[in-house]
Amino acid sequence: MITQAAAVRTKVLQRQGAAVALVLVVAVSWLVFPRFGSLDNLRDLALQGSFLAVIALGMTFVIITGGIDLSVGSLYALGGVLAAWGSQYGFLVALALPLLVCGAIGLVNGLLIARTNMAPFIVTLASLLFARGLLLAITDEGATTYQIAPDSAFVELGRGTVFGFGYPIFIAAVLCVLGGLVLNRTTFGQNVFATGGAEQSAILLGVPVAKTKIRVYTVSGTLAGLAGALTAAYLQSGVTVIGVGTELDAIAVVVIGGTLLTGGMGTVVGTVIGVGLIKVIQNVINQIGTLDSNYQSVVSGVFLLVVVVLQRTLRR
Repeated sequence: MITQAAAVRTKVLQRQGAAVALVLVVAVSWLVFPRFGSLDNLRDLALQGSFLAVIALGMTFVIITGGIDLSVGSLYALGGVLAAWGSQYGFLVALALPLLVCGAIGLVNGLLIARTNMAPFIVTLASLLFARGLLLAITDEGATTYQIAPDSAFVELGRGTVFGFGYPIFIAAVLCVLGGLVLNRTTFGQNVFATGGAEQSAILLGVPVAKTKIRVYTVSGTLAGLAGALTAAYLQSGVTVIGVGTELDAIAVVVIGGTLLTGGMGTVVGTVIGVGLIKVIQNVINQIGTLDSNYQSVVSGVFLLVVVVLQRTLRR
C-alpha cells in the first residue's frame, strides 16, 4: 500500500506539480496584493504571457523530440522587424513575411539536424547568430526602427480586444488548443513522442523520424515569427532589442510545465501552466516594488533548476 501511494504521489507531481504550484502562487498573491486580482492586471498578465506561449508551443514539440531550438529569440525579434517593415505594403505582407522567413530558417534547422545528424544545439545556435545578424543588417545595426502606422489594419491584430482581452490572447489560446490536439490526437503527434522517447526504436518501427524533426523545427520557427509579428502589432513598431534571452524563457516554461529535456514526454497544457507560473511570479516581483526586476531571472533560474532536479528524481 505504501508503494502504491508513493507511486500515485509521484504521478501527481509529474503531471500536476506545476499546476499545483500555480494555484498556490495565485492564491497567495491574490490575498497579499490587492491589485493582483484586478481585471486590468489579469488582462496584462494574459497579454504578456500570450507572446511567450506562442513561442513556447513550438519549443514544446522540439523538446519532446529530444531537441532544442536556441534560435527562437532571434527569430522572434526578426519577425517583429519584418512585420513592421512589411506593414507599409498591407496587412497580408506584414503577416506573411515574418512567417515565411522565420519558417524557412526553421526549415533549414530541421534539414540540417535531420539529414546530417548535426547537434541541435550547434545548428540552432548558428541560426540564432544568423537571424540576429540579418535583423541588424535590415535595421542599420539597430539605428532604424520601422514604425507601423496607427491607422494600419495590422495594428488591430495586436491591439484589438474582445471583452477587454487582446486578440493575441485568443490567438495564443486557439494555437495551444490546436497544438494539444495535434500532439495527442494525430499520427504526427505520436511520431513526435516516439522520436523523443527512443529514436532508434522508432526508426526500426518505420516512424518517419527525419520528417518529424524537420516539421517540428519548421513549426518552431514559424511560431516564433508569428509571436514577433503580434508583438510588433502591439508595440506599433519593430523593436530591435527584444528577444534577447527569450529562447531561454521558452525552454524554462516548457520544462517547468513537465516536459522532459531528454524528450519523449510533455504536454501543451503543462507549457501553458509554465508560462502562467513564470508570468505570475514576475508580476508579483514587480508589485513588491522594493525588488529589482533582475530578480525575475533569478527566480526563473531557481524554478528551472528545482524542476529539472525533481524530474530526474521522479524518473528514477
